[in-house]
Amino acid sequence: MLRTRTAIVVGGGIAGPVAALALRRAGIAATVHESHATTADGVGGALGIAPNGRAALGLTGLGQIGAPMNAIVLQNHKGRTITEIRQPMEFSWRADLYRRLYDLALKQGIQVHHGHELVDVRESATGIRAVFADGTLSEEADVLIGADGLRSTARRLIDPQAPQPRYSGLLGFGAQVDGTGLPPTGDRMYMAFGRRAFFGYQTFDDGTGVWFANLPHPYLTCKEMRQTPNEEWLRILGEAFAKDTVPALDLLLRTVPEDLITSGPMEDLPHVPHWHRGRMVLAGDAVHATSPSSGQGVSLAAESAVELARTLRDLPHPEAFAAYEHARRDRVERVIAQAARTNSGKAAGPVGRVFRDALLPLFARLATPEKMAWQYDHRIRWDTPVAV
Repeated sequence: MLRTRTAIVVGGGIAGPVAALALRRAGIAATVHESHATTADGVGGALGIAPNGRAALGLTGLGQIGAPMNAIVLQNHKGRTITEIRQPMEFSWRADLYRRLYDLALKQGIQVHHGHELVDVRESATGIRAVFADGTLSEEADVLIGADGLRSTARRLIDPQAPQPRYSGLLGFGAQVDGTGLPPTGDRMYMAFGRRAFFGYQTFDDGTGVWFANLPHPYLTCKEMRQTPNEEWLRILGEAFAKDTVPALDLLLRTVPEDLITSGPMEDLPHVPHWHRGRMVLAGDAVHATSPSSGQGVSLAAESAVELARTLRDLPHPEAFAAYEHARRDRVERVIAQAARTNSGKAAGPVGRVFRDALLPLFARLATPEKMAWQYDHRIRWDTPVAV
């Protein structure tokens, strides 16, 4: 058997370092190549880590990450509770998770190169090299893993006709608030389907809190969103929640404009036909980006990165890539589809809101822990050998 011994990982966000750490545990040496010249410290908003993601991250050696977020309380625009979904999750800032993974990778001897923007590959019978924008080449490795995000260059190299991200119709915002003026919500995250937008918040014992909002809006890139001053976005969000009986306005008014995070358009990749070709394979958002509405983005990325390392540990890379796709495709596409249905409710028009609110109790019955076990109870069987 031609065992995989070395790997090039393209992308230094979340999925890339997780893949490199899992590969190292599998006995495969990996180097990470990131297009940005600097680290991503301070970049990104809040996120939830589900139990399945927590378990996958644990296999890389990562310990406790964030604060407990053990329930989601769903409300309508009047502040009436529709249901409470109990599920042990963790709340974290993306920047904190990124830094923890980055430091762990360096501690374990994994090299991370910055300023390496992938533009092409050179593949031979014995290995593969990455070609970067500055003309340099990586060292030859057995495989190349594209973990380079939603607008993946590796995805295009595998399949020039690969799909582009799909816009949900929602823009994402969020912020941390130092003084919320609200009582602590304990381990609960409150989420409300407002008349014109969707709002979520959690407040803590020290008086701080976090909030996020999903605003129906014509498509804007991250760059275009940042051309509008944060003060104006806060005003627009305030108008969207003006008639809702939830504490959205209170938290928006207490948000310092400089602290507002314009996280960008909410997009997904519902189906990528080709996950791999030759010695190249995709992981994370590059192959199965799900909308933040799923609450599973980081968790699915971690699962896939670890599962890929597991298959490469036990099988030659052609069989490993096929086994990896077989293990992951149905699961991730099911989560993506469910999140898309949630987004359609968040972006509902005046008539759609009537139907949405009428159907919320039904959604509540379908979102019990028992019904959601297929998402949260999934575990990577690391110690089980992978068969063809």
